[in-house]
Amino acid sequence: MSKIGYARVSSKEQNLDRQLEALDSVSKVFSDKISGQSTERPQLKAMLEYIREGDIVVVTELDRLGRNNNDLTTIMNEIQQKGATLEVLNLPSMNGIEDENLRRLINNLVIELYKYQAEAERKKIKDRQQQGIKIAKEKGKFKGGKRKFQENDPRLNLAFDLYLKGFTDKEVEEQTGINRRTFRRYRDRFGIHREKKRG
Repeated sequence: MSKIGYARVSSKEQNLDRQLEALDSVSKVFSDKISGQSTERPQLKAMLEYIREGDIVVVTELDRLGRNNNDLTTIMNEIQQKGATLEVLNLPSMNGIEDENLRRLINNLVIELYKYQAEAERKKIKDRQQQGIKIAKEKGKFKGGKRKFQENDPRLNLAFDLYLKGFTDKEVEEQTGINRRTFRRYRDRFGIHREKKRG
């Protein structure tokens, strides 16, 4: 039994260090610098070919494996067909459960819930963007085609994603290269706001 890590960032400019540090206990790491929306990820394919029965595939977050439910389900099925299991570091650990079948069942349920939540969050972001565009158009502020970023720009969507996960404007700028002032302008335009914490 081996622990096999998989790490991914969306572009060549981004840094894998944070994920690699979290995966320092695994025996081998495969890593891609390519969008999670792409199915052509050479190192993901290599990892899926490499794993054997009893191995544990370790990722820091589930969306490192894929960005939508269909891709995630396909990849997770492939891992299970090889007789391997998946461990997601930012999800609750199941180590205290003795019965292996029960542990696997609960782990899979948690992952399914997380997939559903992630998909719902992405849909919410898309809906907010559409509403923002509609309102901007009604006010005469939205002029399609002349903007630096279109609404479906992968870099802008990545920036929104990071912001909603709690990254600061400075961190978003470092990760995506989008100027902070420009990013704030697009956030306002598409109505992207973080929910205020209760306290």
